[in-house]
Parts: sequence; C-alpha cells; structure tokens
Amino acid sequence: MGRGRFDAMALHPLAGHEALRNRLAGAIASGRFPQASLLTGPQGVGKQRLALWLAQALLCEDRTGEGPCGRCSDCHRALDLAHPDVHWFTPIPRPKATDPSKQIDEADALLGEVIQARRAKPVYPRPEGTSSHSVASIRLLQRKISLTPVLARRKVVILGDAERLVVQEASPEAANAILKLLEEPPADTTIMLTAADPQALLPTIRSRLVPIRVQRLPDETVAAFLEGQGIGSSAARERQVLLAEGSIGRALASAGEADRVETAVDRFLGAVRGGPAKWAMAALSQAPWAARGDFTALLDGVALRLRSHVASAPQEDRRRLRRFTAALRKVEAIRWDAQGNLNPQLALAVLAQDLRGLV
Repeated sequence: MGRGRFDAMALHPLAGHEALRNRLAGAIASGRFPQASLLTGPQGVGKQRLALWLAQALLCEDRTGEGPCGRCSDCHRALDLAHPDVHWFTPIPRPKATDPSKQIDEADALLGEVIQARRAKPVYPRPEGTSSHSVASIRLLQRKISLTPVLARRKVVILGDAERLVVQEASPEAANAILKLLEEPPADTTIMLTAADPQALLPTIRSRLVPIRVQRLPDETVAAFLEGQGIGSSAARERQVLLAEGSIGRALASAGEADRVETAVDRFLGAVRGGPAKWAMAALSQAPWAARGDFTALLDGVALRLRSHVASAPQEDRRRLRRFTAALRKVEAIRWDAQGNLNPQLALAVLAQDLRGLV
C-alpha cells in the first residue's frame, strides 16, 4: 500500500537490537507479549524508538511474525506519529492552569507540540530537565486508555523516561488509578514504559511491569546510524562513536563537541606543520587550567587522528609506522598525566616536536 496522504516526516529507522526484535516479534505473533512492560537500558540506546516499533508490530494489519510489515496504513501512521491509537507520553513542562480539567487539556496540547516537533525533527534531544509526567499527564493517560480504539484492534501507550513519573504529587486516587491500570490494563490496551534507571521508579510500579532489557549497541551500528543521518565529518563521527559507548543518544549529544574538537585538532596539527614558531604559539594559547576539559578532549582527538594514520599507512613503511605508534603512545601518556598537575602548554610543545613530519 502506498503512503497516500501520510506525508509527515517519518521517524528514523530503528538501529540495531535485531536479536531482541526477533524475540519480541515472536512474542507478539504468538500472543505472549505482555500488556504492561518496562523497557530498561542505558540512556540513548533506542528504548522509545523500539517501543514505537513494537507499537507498529502490535497494530500491523499484515503481521508476519517478524515485526511490522512497514507497508500497511497502520504501520505508516504509527511511523509518522499520526496513529490515533498510539499514545506517546513524554515528559512535559508542568501545566500552568489551576483547574484540573484545564490542566489535562493543557497537558494534551503540550504533548501535541512535542509530537509535532518530533515529526519535524525525528532525531530529537532529551526533554528539558524540569519536564515531568505530572498529575495532569496521569489523568490524561487515564482518559486515553478509556477510549475505544479508533482504527486498529487495540491501543498502545508509550510512557518514555518513566523516571520522571511524579506519582508522589498525585492525589491518592490518581496514584492508585495508574497502579491499577498497570496491574489490569483494559483488554484492548498495551502499555510500555521506558527507563534508563528503573530503580528510580516506585517498587509498586516496577512490580506490575514485565522487564525488557535493551542492551548497548555495537560501535559499528552507532557509526552507521550517524553516517546515514549525515551527522558530522568522518573524523568527528569516529570521536562521537568513541564517546557514545553504545548509545546513539549519547553520540548525538556529543555532535557539537565532536565538531568543536575536530576544529581544535585541525588547528593544532596545522600549527605543527607550520613550524616551531606556530606550534609554540598554539601551545601557549592552551589555557593552563583546562587540563581536565578542552586539553584532554584535544588529546583524544589527536589520538584518533593518529590511529587513522596508522590504519591507512603502508605496512611496508615500518619506520613511519613506528613513528606513528611512538607518537600515539606519547599522546596516551600525556593524556594520563593530564589527570594530575601536568602543564598543558609544555606538554603540547613537546608533543608538537614528536609530530613533526608525521601530520
């Protein structure tokens, strides 16, 4: 089936987690997928994106046992964040209205703005630190769950960043209501929560959810995602992958830093090529108090650049390879010493001499 009128920008493809996806798709096909679950794993590994993929699979008109078909209208609507039976709750600012019913309407409008922003920019940042799932969001969740499905056989509710679920502020009735919903969801409803820190949830909430562990991604998967999204230069992406530790979210968060570090590396190595006067000036421009910040980031960037040179250098040029390897060891030694009282300016001047003729 063609996309027809569904012209909104779709979410980016789900990256990795193939084995987990296969297992969960099989559970859906056999009717064993839990009605209330908790997807846990490091920040930024794709828990909410996986939950949306599961929502597609749950609503798909043409289930194959291998996940959503990606062709039917339910799949397209879910991927375009336009399916009336998929309710994605994210942390939002606290509603300003004082009347409870108006608070619910305001929460609904705020969530609509978030979804609209994510349609426009599928690769999105984390919610602001003050955003939460407040009492108004809980009551809106109750309202959504009480509805009859509009198009599909069932409704799917995703509550992302569940650590920000503020049940402590709710009235006893609201708190008890969400606990009851998690314990006995309506037969036509699937609820998925996501959390990087499940211990931040109340034990009474955790006990009502089936845990699903979402592991870190391989570096190759993170690198392929960044390249597919056209994010950063090749060298910047290499640093992003290093910082990501298996998390696409962390890789995206470090994008600006990676570009800034690459610029600093280019400037330093350009000074090395320019001769003693230029590298002395570059060394003196390094702030002596930044040994644990900009300086160590610069060293990490230089190390990545040297590793790239080692990987591309002709294997028969053993002398050059030895020089690259020695320079890399020097960078790593300086990086270690930088955690103490090392003088960054002197260290850069010494490093520049070792890099002469190499870069």
